[in-house]
Amino acid sequence: MKSPKNGSPVPSKAGPDAAGAPAGGPGTPGPSASPYRNTPAWRLFDALALRLDRRRGWYRLPKPLGLLTLAGIRNTLRRGNLFDTTSQPQENPSQPLPYSPSVLAERTADGSWNDLDNPAMGMANTRFGRNVPIDSSRPEPADRMLEPNPREVSRRLMTRDRIIPATAGNALIAAWLQFMIRDWFNHGRGSSENPWILPIEPGDDWPAPQLAVPRTPADPTAPKDSPQPPTYLNVMSHWWDGSQIYGTSQAEQDFLRTRDGGKLRIEHGLQPLPDDPAANPTLKPGFWLGLGMMQTLFALEHNAICERLADAYPRWNDEQLFQRARLTTAALLAKIHTVEWTPAVVAHPTSVTALHANWYGLAGRRLHDVFGRLSPDEIVSGIPGSMTQNYGVPYALTEEFVAVYRMHPLLPDTFDFRTVAGDTPTLGITEFDQLTGPAAVDLLWESRLDDLLYTFGTMNPGLVTLHNYPKHLQTFRRPDGQLMDLAATDILRSRELGVPRYTEFRRLLHLPVPRSFEELTDNPDWARELSDLYRGDIDRVDLLPGMFAETRPEGFAFSDTAFRIFILMASRRLNSDRFFTRDFTPAVYTPEGMRWIDENTMVTVLLRHCPELAPALRATRNAFTPWLRTNRQ
Repeated sequence: MKSPKNGSPVPSKAGPDAAGAPAGGPGTPGPSASPYRNTPAWRLFDALALRLDRRRGWYRLPKPLGLLTLAGIRNTLRRGNLFDTTSQPQENPSQPLPYSPSVLAERTADGSWNDLDNPAMGMANTRFGRNVPIDSSRPEPADRMLEPNPREVSRRLMTRDRIIPATAGNALIAAWLQFMIRDWFNHGRGSSENPWILPIEPGDDWPAPQLAVPRTPADPTAPKDSPQPPTYLNVMSHWWDGSQIYGTSQAEQDFLRTRDGGKLRIEHGLQPLPDDPAANPTLKPGFWLGLGMMQTLFALEHNAICERLADAYPRWNDEQLFQRARLTTAALLAKIHTVEWTPAVVAHPTSVTALHANWYGLAGRRLHDVFGRLSPDEIVSGIPGSMTQNYGVPYALTEEFVAVYRMHPLLPDTFDFRTVAGDTPTLGITEFDQLTGPAAVDLLWESRLDDLLYTFGTMNPGLVTLHNYPKHLQTFRRPDGQLMDLAATDILRSRELGVPRYTEFRRLLHLPVPRSFEELTDNPDWARELSDLYRGDIDRVDLLPGMFAETRPEGFAFSDTAFRIFILMASRRLNSDRFFTRDFTPAVYTPEGMRWIDENTMVTVLLRHCPELAPALRATRNAFTPWLRTNRQ
């Protein structure tokens, strides 16, 4: 193996066979893993953990017992809640590029070749998986798809009169989440032909007699006359690979690169925008100021990593610098999300410890920093650097993962823009609908990045609850001019994509199922509203209203039901990715890259590119918690 000083690093545990291609060859599934922790002793442990959770709730237990309970819950979910949709019939599925030795130590643009035995696994334009059995993931029948009317669910259960703040966090939580989602999943753009038509009830002020919602694009690989449940493609790579700043195709990546020193292009302080309107991300639904800020910040971070690597390896070419900087940036994003963002939104003491253990293990960061890995077991020493594990099911993000990440209540309705220097007003109070699409680009060009970040860091997001949906998203005008109610769309999408309704969802995740609306929520007004809208049938309650109505664990900005998917999938995104597991090594990342990941946090990233933020961040350990106001020093 060549040293990083003299040539490109290579993985220490992965390599080609004697013929020069990975064993099994392109498209050949690797062997299935043995059933996960399936011995009688583990089964007994997990059964006891589930029983304790159902009777008391993990979040009501002392921390050591709560951690053991969460471990047992995750074991059960890993064995019983991963379902492979690629085993359903397919015609002309997406194919990876031909094998190249470069894939051993580099992420590909489309996510192929992460798994060397099954190179199409997790690549762009492959199917979403499932966390519920395939037979339980059928879409609602046509006569029930609009019952109750999703627009009425939006109006009567979601409408925000005044924001209910999540006071433990700041609005960067909302910006970061959209930034991550742009990396993880996208069903593609639906056709305007044959849309879902939501009727407008008397008294509704919607400015048209009906509300049209485009259907989710059909899976083009599904046989047309096959009886299997519908499947859907993720047009993004399923891997945690930074595709929101690097693109998901070689053409996108080429456009974004300078081809000099491994760096990304920055124009007017932003990543460049393509001339083709169809490819311009600011003209697609979902682009807003918070997303643009994060893209800019981490494009700058990528370039800073390139400079560090160029100093260490002056003989490296542009491609070598780019690829190692991309690996390092993607890993830093995953680390920040795991040990900073998520603990800020699920700030229960037990869950915070569990999330840090995902990265550092229960041995903790201090021992990790001194001794490195103490054990191959992820519980002791964390997932990064452990062995790759798929739990017997090819890796993919899931439709249920998509559903629980519909957290639009995190967004405030208004933003009070102020300067970090003296906390003085700049743009003043600005409505959210003025921060989306091309208008967001204008703001990014005209404003200082540090002032924008300061504004977000000193205001709260919303709690993910009923009656807390941003008003501008219930009457959201897309860049193409179409008016939509995103709350109604969220409800409809879960029904359309076959995500079970609330009680069935909980049942399939091994959770107790409420028998009445009063058991579902401790808010009597919400219980009455839910019962009235769903005509007394608790089994008809949609997943999102059910989760939003739940009584949340201490410190949580969203529901414990959603957290069950996180328990499973947050770990799985790391466990299944060889660049976070067996190839998370200095030989692949370089010693400098590993140090960069280990030493940096969201706070250090902010201060590197916006040092003017230092007064606001001087008392902050987690950048997603409220910052100091600079007029109160």
